[in-house]
Amino acid sequence: MKKKFKPYKKKDFSSGKPQQDAVRAKKHLGQHFLKDEEVAQRIGDTLTLNNYENVLEIGPGTGVLTKYILQKGKKVKVMDLDRESIYYLQNSFALEHPEVPVKDFEILEADFLKADLSTLFKGEPFAITGNFPYNISTQIVFKAIENRDLVPEFTGMFQKEVAKRICEKEGSKTYGILSVFTQAYFEAEYLFTVPPTVFNPPPKVESGVLRLIRKEDYSLPVEEKLFFKVVKTAFNQRRKTLRNSLKTFQLSDSLKEDSIFGQRPEQLSVTQFLELTQKIAEDAVSDK
Repeated sequence: MKKKFKPYKKKDFSSGKPQQDAVRAKKHLGQHFLKDEEVAQRIGDTLTLNNYENVLEIGPGTGVLTKYILQKGKKVKVMDLDRESIYYLQNSFALEHPEVPVKDFEILEADFLKADLSTLFKGEPFAITGNFPYNISTQIVFKAIENRDLVPEFTGMFQKEVAKRICEKEGSKTYGILSVFTQAYFEAEYLFTVPPTVFNPPPKVESGVLRLIRKEDYSLPVEEKLFFKVVKTAFNQRRKTLRNSLKTFQLSDSLKEDSIFGQRPEQLSVTQFLELTQKIAEDAVSDK
């Protein structure tokens, strides 16, 4: 059951308000706090601000990126599960950054992966951004795809390998399920690479920043469930030709003679996967 959002309730910090340096990165949450102001500003500037008035930041940490998002003049909500981050943002962030507008700013203690996003901005569209925890970053993308009607834009920082995979085109060994599903609905662009040294603690790998802009027409010309099944089945045996990897679809002999079935999944563009799905759908109908 999806959870509704509940604003964090202020706690009693009579013994002293939490300071930014008191918020510790937690390994089990996959946290690596961004500490470089220039990089934070560059990530904030990846937002085009087109066709939406609301922004959701996932995993704000100590608010290094949050500062630059708030300066964009949009309604901003940040979401985190880390209570230390929540405490700091609620009680000390505005005091330490008086130059930052916080009128349309809300802090939510919630799990993005379990939340009902339709209630977040009362059904209004919103952009997603953030320095995403590596351990759930692909799940965040799939959640955004699932809620694509609400999300016209998605930007942020991932492990470089994951960011590259999302934006990769056909013909590459890293092109796969995540690439096809994302690019079926969004225009994907890899923007820049970020070194480990700008984080505390520094990760063992480089990071990459990307931008996804929802296509003007993001409806599929085929049945979505079948499209997902075709793509997943094909890439689950990516070394095989489609003629072999898609045997479970019980294709007719005439369809299997189509030249597309002599290719491997990484050779097909998103458009070709849609065409393949259509051919399979028509073959199933004609076979009845």
